[in-house]
Amino acid sequence: MSTILIVDDDPRFRTQASDVLGSDGFVVVGEAVDGASGLEAARSLQPDFVLLDIGLPDIEGFEVAQALSINGPPPFVVLTSSRDARAYGRRLANGHFLGFIPKERISGAAIRALVDRG
Repeated sequence: MSTILIVDDDPRFRTQASDVLGSDGFVVVGEAVDGASGLEAARSLQPDFVLLDIGLPDIEGFEVAQALSINGPPPFVVLTSSRDARAYGRRLANGHFLGFIPKERISGAAIRALVDRG
């Protein structure tokens, strides 16, 4: 089983994602409400995956993903947003993350498909 940390400022989304991913075989080891607490949680919990909202209130998800890649082996970072991928343009083309999944399509299968692709 893979472990995952959910970083999102919306408590309803965190609950929904936790329920969906838990039923899809992931173990949700923690949740964080912003980038700073997400970085801290990722370093202390060392999850296999981080589901990371791009639009966090303090630090943009792209920056959090980059920071996670600096020290030691990073977790697989999956960016998410309620906005369409086109809103981010070329920023999703490459970076310190496994890929992007829109919030309405979050599932264990979608995350595993990114791993298989990448």
